[in-house]
Amino acid sequence: MKRIYRILSIVLMGTAGAATAGAQHIGPQELDNLRKSFVKDAPTVAMQNVLTGDADLKAQALNRDMQGKIDHYFKYRVKVKGVTDQKKSGRCWMFTSMNVLRPGVMEKYGLDEFDFSHNYLYFYDILEKSNLFLENVIRTAKNDIADRDVMHLFSEPVNDGGVWNLYYNLAEKYGVVPAEVMPETEHSDNTRQMCALVNESLRRTGMDIRHMVEKGAKGKALTERKMSGLKDVYRILALCLGEPPAEFTWRYKDKNGDIQELKDYTPLRFYTEIKPEGYAPDNYIMIMNDPTRPYYKMYEIENYRNTYEGLNWVYLNLPADDIKAAALASIKNNEAMYASCDVGKQFDSKKGISAPGLYDYESMLGVRLDMDKADRIWSRQSGSSHAMTLVGCDVDENDKPVKWEFENSWGSTAGHKGYITFTDDWFSEYMFRLVIRKDFLDEKAKAALGTKPEKLPMWDFMF
Repeated sequence: MKRIYRILSIVLMGTAGAATAGAQHIGPQELDNLRKSFVKDAPTVAMQNVLTGDADLKAQALNRDMQGKIDHYFKYRVKVKGVTDQKKSGRCWMFTSMNVLRPGVMEKYGLDEFDFSHNYLYFYDILEKSNLFLENVIRTAKNDIADRDVMHLFSEPVNDGGVWNLYYNLAEKYGVVPAEVMPETEHSDNTRQMCALVNESLRRTGMDIRHMVEKGAKGKALTERKMSGLKDVYRILALCLGEPPAEFTWRYKDKNGDIQELKDYTPLRFYTEIKPEGYAPDNYIMIMNDPTRPYYKMYEIENYRNTYEGLNWVYLNLPADDIKAAALASIKNNEAMYASCDVGKQFDSKKGISAPGLYDYESMLGVRLDMDKADRIWSRQSGSSHAMTLVGCDVDENDKPVKWEFENSWGSTAGHKGYITFTDDWFSEYMFRLVIRKDFLDEKAKAALGTKPEKLPMWDFMF
């Protein structure tokens, strides 16, 4: 209801604005008032001199009082090793999902280091998203081109972004392989150009399908046009990424220096062997902190998946403190978690530290910027932008969290040796999602898991 009231308020404000349109322009009097509001006292002149020079806004806003007060030590930490690098791609969700599983693979095969082939799953992710897009085009082909669903579909037919359920859909269908079996290419490391061409091809196919429907085409004819479009996508992917193997042989050296070999493996067999017991939505759930919606309620985003037959994005909305309690329980049990947040907010990328007030723009500029989390979400000032693996938590003498740790996927030179330390209050303000074993939730949250999810549209503002 709160959301409806806000929308109604916006409409009423717009109506009121139309009635007083003559007061909306900036005239000579208004401009004079604005000029007089900028008082050039000594501190203001000094700051203007700094900021109109070569000074970087963020560097100048760094809060010196907070320097040296946040360390990178953690009482509780999952046993992880090594840092991955997604390069210039939006595949953080895929890297994070696999980083959760990497420690188990290293333990199983006795390895000092290991990584999955993200290129392998990326191929199938784009192929499956292309099929889903074209099926949606067929489904909505009789809708007006200005229909909101149609506009959303054609605005970006596919991209390399996603969340955990997309990884699960792909891995369950196609399996996974070690990095050496299908190495990264320039176009998996830097996805922009290839994705743009795939989208150009898909838009052409999509418009052809709409024109065919206008002329009365149905069923088999539309499917044939869809498949011809998918063949074009497959060709682009195969040329830029290589073709995924149906079988593979993997030779590796274990931590004892012995060479081992897995022969005649399929990607699905490898995935079955390395995934943890019970690794499925029956036992795991995405939990989210979204204060714009009611807590202890399930939600499902319509059409947010990659495979046509796969699982949509489903989550349970919870207060931040409930999420923290569950996350700490998971870390104590040596289970890393898929997590996503608004990574760029109050973030010192060189030191790998995130904390509210780390950059004091308000004092530097002399303006107020504070908003609560709900208003930041409503106004699009904040939203989840990056997925990482949650691996550590430091606590006070009462076992209450004071700071947390991410394992990132930007390489070992980013942040603090590839990791990011963030304070507990930053968690409250900028953390959004976790994928966690249901066992770690409290009874109230578990009870909510059994309720029917509310369906949200694929163009919802939050996603």
